[in-house]
Amino acid sequence: MFAQPLVTSAAVAASVLFILSLGGLSNQESAKRAVWYGIAGMALAVVFTALGPGVSNYGLMLAMVLVGAVIGTVVARRVEMTQMPQLVAALHSFVGLAAVFVGLNAEMERLRVEGLRAAGESLDGLAAFAARLATKTPTEIAFLQVEVVLGVFIGAVTFTGSVVAFGKLAGKLDGKPAQLPGGHLLNAAAALACVVLAVYYLAFGGMLPLIAITVLALFIGYHLIMGIGGADMPVVVSMLNSYSGWAAAAIGFTLSNDLLIVTGALVGSSGAILSYIMCKAMNRAFVSVILGGFGGASGSQMAVEGEMIATTADEAAAALDDADSVVIVPGYGMAVAQAQSAVSELTRRLRAKGKEVRFAIHPVAGRLPGHMNVLLAEAKVPYDIVLEMDEINEDFSDTEVAIVIGSNDIVNPAAQDDPNSPIAGMPVLEVWKAGTVIVCKRGQGTGYSGIENPLFFKDNARMLYGDAKQSINELLTKIG
Repeated sequence: MFAQPLVTSAAVAASVLFILSLGGLSNQESAKRAVWYGIAGMALAVVFTALGPGVSNYGLMLAMVLVGAVIGTVVARRVEMTQMPQLVAALHSFVGLAAVFVGLNAEMERLRVEGLRAAGESLDGLAAFAARLATKTPTEIAFLQVEVVLGVFIGAVTFTGSVVAFGKLAGKLDGKPAQLPGGHLLNAAAALACVVLAVYYLAFGGMLPLIAITVLALFIGYHLIMGIGGADMPVVVSMLNSYSGWAAAAIGFTLSNDLLIVTGALVGSSGAILSYIMCKAMNRAFVSVILGGFGGASGSQMAVEGEMIATTADEAAAALDDADSVVIVPGYGMAVAQAQSAVSELTRRLRAKGKEVRFAIHPVAGRLPGHMNVLLAEAKVPYDIVLEMDEINEDFSDTEVAIVIGSNDIVNPAAQDDPNSPIAGMPVLEVWKAGTVIVCKRGQGTGYSGIENPLFFKDNARMLYGDAKQSINELLTKIG
């Protein structure tokens, strides 16, 4: 068993490693090293916390760690990159549920200590957490109750919200916004009821108000995320990441665990910052997105005129042979088809012919922030030709061929042209300004958000129908 000073030192070291990990993840080249920083920090945190003072039941703890390690290994091996967004959402739900359980258990232990005191029984031999409760002043107990009610509320919202996000990302739930009659008023009424119950709990304590808050918060999390459209799911995932961090911080306060407080604050603040950045990239107010203000029709949308013109691999290859500048726009369809390696090979061959090839990445491409960057890095695409929207958008007018692979909303001109479009005002990649736009798409359906894309009907757009991987591989046979 380690002494408390050593545990505290380990917590500081782990916190530094977590900060280095977050900082490194902002750059593709340093991301792998950053992941190892995070792994080392978590290993340090787990070992020194488990072997710290006041911890017991090592047999049960070891069994749970082994079970969790086995499950985590199996899931990690089975989950494809296309399933990573829903996996992240599912993991957020575990943190939220843990916060609820810790909060309810803390209140049970508090009531137990009060009961023993009222009965005049000895408080000797209590478990570590109950023993700490026995030494707290009334003021400290009041602060503990505030921590408990916040942890339970945030944790419950995070749990059901993450479950719904998982369902929408996995296609098990409809991606369109859906709310019960009353809409936001139901959420507001439930939140107000939680405030009233929290005041009652802080005044009188007891399990019933906490359980009632849990039930209402579970409803809020469910109904809130159900009311958010599929186009906003990347923001929802980062928002739930923030919620899970604050839930973890609340657990840390309840358990008097400094490392958990620091880690939760890091996750909570970084998730909130990422959500803000993504909302800015979508030209949406953060509150509007979170309250379900985006993803559904906002009026009569402009009619789409023209027709989709199909093309063949031979015609697409001829256009690429004649072009000197090419921009590739990857989207979720590329991830689903696992076409990144074929795209990387196409890039290599075109560059070998002396053509300028670059990638344009929208901040919310895919269904998870950084999704496309990870796929391209996995396929060995050079980092220096992968550019963000702001870096490349002005270059489309000088681009001879733009290849759109499985993207829809992020290349939709309706964001600029149609004020009644659900994505009106959202910054998009202006691929339609290129000389020729080749769109790799399975069929003529709409994208994940269900919004029609006028790009596909423009005179300079050509639709290369079929599985993205097969389409690119067929292109490769035409390009030596």
